Amino acid sequence: MKEQLLDELIQRFRDDLGDDLLSVVLYGSAVTGDFQEKVSDLNVLCVLKAVGPVQLEKAYPAVDRWMKKGQPVPVILSLEEVTNAHDAFAIEFLDIRAAYRVLHGEDVVGSIFVEPGHHRHQVEHELRSRLLRLRGRFLAIQKDRKQLIQLMVDSVSTFATLFRHALMLSGEEPHVKKREIFHQSASKFSISSAPFETLLDVRGGSRRLEDAEISPLFEEYLREITRTAEFVDRL
Repeated sequence: MKEQLLDELIQRFRDDLGDDLLSVVLYGSAVTGDFQEKVSDLNVLCVLKAVGPVQLEKAYPAVDRWMKKGQPVPVILSLEEVTNAHDAFAIEFLDIRAAYRVLHGEDVVGSIFVEPGHHRHQVEHELRSRLLRLRGRFLAIQKDRKQLIQLMVDSVSTFATLFRHALMLSGEEPHVKKREIFHQSASKFSISSAPFETLLDVRGGSRRLEDAEISPLFEEYLREITRTAEFVDRL
């Protein structure tokens, strides 16, 4: 199913963008083997010679159809941005470089280099800002059981990514699968992997939470994220 979707997207990009299209790259869980058909996204990077209103208008029909299939908007960058924006998007570029497959055109990813200082700054910023968002959402929805569960489930994948980058900064060679990332993080950062594993089980449909479990789980979830942010701050 996913290969059919990707083939259709690439063909539409080719037809609509023509010579403006330089590269289409698949990255993330669909490449690492951590892809789950019902919950995982197909992450796509599309690189154009230049990106302006004309190119975005040309890309719209393909992207609109892609989104109607339940997939996220592809990342569309110019070749100049791929070449020069590493300092601003350290996490994103390192993620793409870590596990990718060229679907069309040139390999624009293999030569990407990210300065470690830019990487550390963005990891800490993202950890702390995501933590603040979790607290803010909790203030607004803490009495709504379903929304609170959804908040945690929706965010656990993002924290898997950020924990993997924290492991990279600490000198570890991180795993690519989410559960293994949390196991490795528990050892390196002296935290518990239990809340993250529970949420992965809920996300995958193998676990249901009882009402009495929700608030303690959220408390533990916040605590371990906070400890990891503090670890990165000390690096």
